[in-house]
Amino acid sequence: MKLEALHYRTGEPVRLTVEEGLIAAIEPLETRLTLEEQAELPLVAPGLVDLQINGYGGHDFNHPALTAEDVKKAVRAVWREGVTACYPTVITGAPYTILGAMRAIARACDEDAASAATIKGIHLEGPFLSPEDGPRGAHALEHIRPPDTALLDQWQAASGGRLAIVTLSPEWEGSAEFIRHCVRQGITVSIGHTSADAAQIAGAVAAGARLSTHLGNGAHAMLPRHPNYLWTQLAEDGLWCTLIADGFHLPEEVLKVAMKVKGQRALLVSDAVALAGLAPGSYDTPVGGRVVLTPAGRLHLAGEPGLLAGSAQMLLRHIARLSAAGLAALPDAWDMASVRPAGFMALPAAAGLAAGAPADLALIRRTGPGGAGIALAALCQAGGWVYRRD
Repeated sequence: MKLEALHYRTGEPVRLTVEEGLIAAIEPLETRLTLEEQAELPLVAPGLVDLQINGYGGHDFNHPALTAEDVKKAVRAVWREGVTACYPTVITGAPYTILGAMRAIARACDEDAASAATIKGIHLEGPFLSPEDGPRGAHALEHIRPPDTALLDQWQAASGGRLAIVTLSPEWEGSAEFIRHCVRQGITVSIGHTSADAAQIAGAVAAGARLSTHLGNGAHAMLPRHPNYLWTQLAEDGLWCTLIADGFHLPEEVLKVAMKVKGQRALLVSDAVALAGLAPGSYDTPVGGRVVLTPAGRLHLAGEPGLLAGSAQMLLRHIARLSAAGLAALPDAWDMASVRPAGFMALPAAAGLAAGAPADLALIRRTGPGGAGIALAALCQAGGWVYRRD
């Protein structure tokens, strides 16, 4: 297959040759194009990699009765948003509920090649989080518990070894040994939903923690000026961070500071819930109860508009917002949601648009006033088209 498009980083016309699921070659387009002809070409960029996604399009990875069929449908739904790799996120719940989710995701990957190609691992967010109001967020207090290696091993076995990321709070006694246990299994440990002090965070990093989960969210409404766990995580050079840039979770100045401090180690996640992609309205959810999705795309608890009920925006929206706000050029914002997370998780897709890289390709077009928006035109995964807008 040969594909002509504009390179997302340079804007130059290029021809990509795809063979056996890989980019065989990428070279400048020899034919000189007029400006009008160039304008007809889409941008080509690496597929998006979402390290934290709870669901999409009505498909919920945390539904108590999750099935393999639900997972397969969710995979095909996220293709509409340019996602070629994701880490379904299972949150705090009863041990048997988490076990069931692990089994359902594993079964989907065992039965379905498309699910196996898209799901690169599972992200377990909880239940080893802070029990305090604020840092705990929407996670159910009744299921919060100290780190437990036996439970983790049980869930890992149920997942078929697919458990790849664990978000925890290192404020619990025994956290360092639990982190070392995860690291020995190749599981990435992320700090999140925490009220840990500086020493506990430093101990977690020394034990092998490498990431901060949605930094700036899952925190107390009021914090000491200093020290506090946000400053500490920002200052830890050993920690990468993920950010939710949907326009509702973090103010622009917070995003700007985090991106300046972390640089190439700042990543985007959607943290999208199952209501992402659905029409505005009121919904009843297994986690959070009655919620409202506004026409602007903000999701909040019914009766409490000031309290968010998760993100209802996918990565395309986050990228567009960073670019429109002038916080990052479009190519850099795109990399925060594609090649950077792929590199962090040591995926082959970290090579981006290069010969030998997986042919996971998103064709995109600028939309809206001044080209501030982004629309997906088509998506190619491992050399095969999995979505076309028309």
